[in-house]
Amino acid sequence: MKILLVYPQYPDTFWSFKHALKFTPQKALNPPLGLLTVAAMLPKEWEKKAVDMNVTKLTDKDIKWADYVFISAMVVQKKSAREVIDRCKKLNAKIAAGGPLFTECYGMSDFDDDADYLVLNEAEITLQPFLEDLEKGCPQHIYKTDKHPDLAKTPIPEWSLIDLNKYASISVQYSRGCPFDCEFCDIIIFDGHKPRTKSADQMLAELEALYNIGYRGSIFIVDDNFIGNKKKLKAEVLPAMVQWMKRKEYPFHFLTEASINMADDEKLMQLMSDAGFNKLFIGIESPNEESLVECNKFTNENRDMVASVKKLQNYGFQVMGGFIVGFDSDPISIFKSQINFIQKSGIVTAMVGLLNAPVGTRLWHRLKKENRILPSGTGDNTDATTNLIPKMNFDVLINGYKQILHTIYAPKQYYERILILLKEYKPNGKAARKKTFKLYEIKAFLKSIFILGIKDKFRKYYWKLIFSTLVKYPRRFGLSVNLAILGLHFRKVYDQLKDTKVDEALLDRQQKVLNGEQV
Repeated sequence: MKILLVYPQYPDTFWSFKHALKFTPQKALNPPLGLLTVAAMLPKEWEKKAVDMNVTKLTDKDIKWADYVFISAMVVQKKSAREVIDRCKKLNAKIAAGGPLFTECYGMSDFDDDADYLVLNEAEITLQPFLEDLEKGCPQHIYKTDKHPDLAKTPIPEWSLIDLNKYASISVQYSRGCPFDCEFCDIIIFDGHKPRTKSADQMLAELEALYNIGYRGSIFIVDDNFIGNKKKLKAEVLPAMVQWMKRKEYPFHFLTEASINMADDEKLMQLMSDAGFNKLFIGIESPNEESLVECNKFTNENRDMVASVKKLQNYGFQVMGGFIVGFDSDPISIFKSQINFIQKSGIVTAMVGLLNAPVGTRLWHRLKKENRILPSGTGDNTDATTNLIPKMNFDVLINGYKQILHTIYAPKQYYERILILLKEYKPNGKAARKKTFKLYEIKAFLKSIFILGIKDKFRKYYWKLIFSTLVKYPRRFGLSVNLAILGLHFRKVYDQLKDTKVDEALLDRQQKVLNGEQV
């Protein structure tokens, strides 16, 4: 068999870092981990080719070469996935589709009929029956399951199919599932409440594989909550990673996602810092206590979250934060509260989105009963869209949301947060690699001088940041420049939606629904 594995294109979003990547030789943020893991599950004798459309073009020649085209995508890649499927159908190519987009949309989209085969849920369970039927010549249209596999069955991704140098960070997965039950989150729908983890030996084998093919740099451990099973992390996995990293002279640095209660566990923070973790994405959601109670974000309740963030920064973690507006409990003051919290916390990479209800979540079911669900969302966290009717007036919500983005991404406030971070940030001296700037990093700095320091009308804030960093935090100079460049990307993302207006028909529908009328 000849198998073409296709990863559709991402639109320009908060997480695409498209405008920041123009300063570097890299073409995309992360590789298609799911597809490369699936590739490793295919028979060794089959020919395989991977096309990540965020890095290279998909040609008709590629499609014609393949016996089957495997496609996997996130919801935000829906438009590109549709274009890929249409091209494949035009060329009479057989399509097998899987991953979050097709699993979440199953039963509610034309993807169900357009893909020849749907291999849904987790591939460790559903892929093998499909492959067996394929070899017998009798594949079914749908393969799905409500069971969750043991991750001991998950192979090392087939990294040889891609050029690692094209990516800003390489992805690895340690666990699936989350012990919490946030109302708006679909992770527990896909992966369950009980965190399933790989062994320490598996993790070291994956790191060894990347090390042996010459990769050095950033690794994103993509778990939705890396610390879901803290006991195993502290007893087995992190000590093993600490020793491995020490032996290899710290070839990698790690970023991952975790919950704010990590700040309560000093041993966990120290182990992660010693292992080379220096960035965390934390779901802060809201500084409004009633909104946290509403969405069952109990780990964030009744705590000084600014203090928790600063504690993490003190342990050597750059905290990236996720924030949401549009909860039923949000007061009109929420927009100012979010701005104040973000500024005080020194969270430079602050992703603020409107509340959405992913299909199948408890929030989706609740709002469906209340007649408050709109057509499915875009999957883009920061495009000023939502798939639900909020209780707050739509116009007020959209304008308040845009005001948050306008303020926190404005150079004055954005650069102020960088300096707050630099003051609190205390990187681990043992785990930090000795910094020697690469040629492309020097070029990126020179380019930042031209674009941000000369052409930009806000250049005075850039130079204030540069000189403040050199005087107060010279060892953080590279980090400071990197964050300044990211700020340009965030501004451009905001520019794409600043003229967004609410449809009058949507306002009318909102009013009728909230008045209890049928629409």
